[in-house]
Amino acid sequence: MTTGDPGETEGSGGGETISQADGPEGAQYAEPAAESQETARSASAGDSGGARDDVTLPRLSALGWARWAWRILTSMRTALILLFLLAIGAIPGSVLPQRGVSVDQVTNYFLDHPDIAPWLDRFYLFDVYTSPWYAAIYLLLFVSLTGCVLPRAMAHYRATRARPPKAPRNLDRMPYCARFTTDAAPGTVVEHARSVLKGYRTETDTSTGGGTATASVAAEKGYLRETGNVVFHLALLAILLAVAAGSFYGYRGNMLVVEGTGFANGVPSYDAYYPGTAVDAGDLQPFSFTVDDFTATFIEGGKLAGQADSYSADLTYKEAPDAPEKHHKLEVNEPLSVDGAQVYLLGHGYAPEFEVTNADGDVVFDQAVPFLYRDTFTFTSDGVIKVPDTGDDDQLGFSAVFYPSAAKSADGDLVSDFPDTRDPVVTLQGYKGDLGMRSPQSVYQLYTEKMDEIGASPEMRPGDTWNLPDGAGSITFKGYRDYLSMQVNSDPARLPALLAAAAAVLGLLATLFVRPRRAWVRARRGDDGRTVVEVAGLSKTDAAWATTEFHRIARTLRDRLRNAPATTDDAGMKE
Repeated sequence: MTTGDPGETEGSGGGETISQADGPEGAQYAEPAAESQETARSASAGDSGGARDDVTLPRLSALGWARWAWRILTSMRTALILLFLLAIGAIPGSVLPQRGVSVDQVTNYFLDHPDIAPWLDRFYLFDVYTSPWYAAIYLLLFVSLTGCVLPRAMAHYRATRARPPKAPRNLDRMPYCARFTTDAAPGTVVEHARSVLKGYRTETDTSTGGGTATASVAAEKGYLRETGNVVFHLALLAILLAVAAGSFYGYRGNMLVVEGTGFANGVPSYDAYYPGTAVDAGDLQPFSFTVDDFTATFIEGGKLAGQADSYSADLTYKEAPDAPEKHHKLEVNEPLSVDGAQVYLLGHGYAPEFEVTNADGDVVFDQAVPFLYRDTFTFTSDGVIKVPDTGDDDQLGFSAVFYPSAAKSADGDLVSDFPDTRDPVVTLQGYKGDLGMRSPQSVYQLYTEKMDEIGASPEMRPGDTWNLPDGAGSITFKGYRDYLSMQVNSDPARLPALLAAAAAVLGLLATLFVRPRRAWVRARRGDDGRTVVEVAGLSKTDAAWATTEFHRIARTLRDRLRNAPATTDDAGMKE
């Protein structure tokens, strides 16, 4: 096999050789058109004696502006920009705590950053995914993808049903072109070419003109690449629709559940509730559960000392009030699934238990109070105890700090040096007066404007009692319980979204790894009576691998034709 100029004569006697040449780049064939346009412009300028300054472009009508805006919105460039903006907009939702995930973390952020948090809240940065600006980007992206992908999908559908393009007149201009001669007739060449091009979509064309019989085969392969591209973008549309349907027909809610207590799925039971537009209170699944036990383990040593190792809770639940009890071990990545709703374990904290008596010795408060932790490395937690009914005109309030593993710092301050409860200690600051509970207020904040300070408690361990000054009563630190930060999520479009995401991945893989290409084989009678066979190929992607495949096709076809019977007629040719 030799290579050389496409115009030289190949083969003599009974041998065959393949001649391969690379054609010029397709860009240079656009030059005559560009020259003709320049000539036309020059002629027009010459007729008018030069450029005219009084030419006025017609003004666009409202419909014209609408068409222009639609073309801009549905362009692939706009879709990419909107997709990029959507990703940028999701960054605050990943960095800052979100109310839809944990109201407690948002509350802690406000306590830790009282100056900047209100400004961030004005821009919905604690509710990114339900903010107006994020919804605007989302809707524009949906419209842009719809207007961009659907026409492209229809065009691809028509392309898959169309015949492969016929062989160009000058095959030697293709990036790959090989030529050899054979004694087989053009019809025989075509039959063998179709066999060699198995797996390609082929189209045969035969003709006899000027006394020369010519037959050609056009072949195309790799439609799956564009199919994958279309499937990928349609899957993105499906994901957007599924997310929209989930937010319309689904709901989610957050709550704190103290160990040993229960939860019934109803709107009043949630600390924060986010229903979909089409969800009513009666649409909630009637399940309930009780937290029987909770266990948290932490890493004891090494660089990761103090980090949580595992959270697990034993639940007893019912799918309906009259349903039998079932048990489930709830973990961070093992949610409880009940009738289409998922119950997730997000985190945990401590709820110290207090008993408060009034001046007469009557118990006026006896319950566990959830505290908000400052950080997850020490779980030093802050909380508020409010006692509105003391049997007296004055109400009682306490601001408290809980130290799970009490220790002294280098400065002698009381701190916690580990998140587990090795040595739990509580300190209290007492107040007496009006709690101001006639107006809405946070359960985690104590409003002391109308209250008088009555003093600070000593360090209290489980079982310790602090007798309040002036015979105002007493408060006892009875111990502590764990509480669970949980979320209930009901999303009927979860499975469609998963299937759409899988389709998007498959479409992307097809786009990345399928290589579209075209090949042509032409056979014609030469002046010496032998058949001249031309094999050409064009790859729509990287040409390096395609050259090898096209050369394999040429070699395989040549080798098969060597064993074909020599003919002098054009059997198998059709007019």
